[in-house]
Amino acid sequence: MNNKTDTPNDIVYGRNAVAEAIKSGVSINKILYYSESQGSIKQILKLAKDNKIIITPTDRNKLNEISGTKDNQGIVALVSPKQYVSIDDILAIAEEKNEPPFIIVMDEVQDPHNLGAVLRTCDAVGVHGVIISKRRGAPLTGTVAKSSAGAFETVPVARVTNISSTLQYLKDKGLWIYGTDMDGETAFYDADLKGPVALVIGSEGFGMGRLVKENCDFILNIPMQGQISSLNASVAAGVIMYEIFKQRRK
Repeated sequence: MNNKTDTPNDIVYGRNAVAEAIKSGVSINKILYYSESQGSIKQILKLAKDNKIIITPTDRNKLNEISGTKDNQGIVALVSPKQYVSIDDILAIAEEKNEPPFIIVMDEVQDPHNLGAVLRTCDAVGVHGVIISKRRGAPLTGTVAKSSAGAFETVPVARVTNISSTLQYLKDKGLWIYGTDMDGETAFYDADLKGPVALVIGSEGFGMGRLVKENCDFILNIPMQGQISSLNASVAAGVIMYEIFKQRRK
């Protein structure tokens, strides 16, 4: 069973189609299945677990709504329209360009429009790659692609299970980790951002998680004098990314 013509191209439904998508190595954001399904679906779910794909039980109505058909055989895969890369792939890109790594880490940013806007700025300032959260962040979707205005295709994206341990891995690779928070001790334009940098952008409304914050080497703030106390996540990211861009060009 394959997609109908009016079904979004980032959705695959049907038992054989989903199983083949897993086996072929397609980047799958999540698999949804009817919680009372039996038979071959159990084998597909085991295959998904073995490949570290998120699986979520749901009801028939939700599956029908997502797939656009009742003929989904109780399982739907939400497929990324772009292949994810590894963290080492991103670091290798910086090494090939003979540049200090410049990486953006999105800590549970859930709005796909924000992610798309960040990717667009990343392309403009020469970011080597973006890291997103596997379970609590917006995945790569058609909405992200549209919001990025083409940058979706040019900026590598890695998807990880644990942001905190990822930051530690980046530290071990020689990167300095800069978090963003209104209570940060250093204004972003007073920090030395010319070296190997990973900039962490916190989630909408909540900012960085506690463990993520503790794994940052420095916490930067964006001074503001207006009535609103914070900026949109993608705007805040853009402001600091351009400061990094400016310092690196000098």
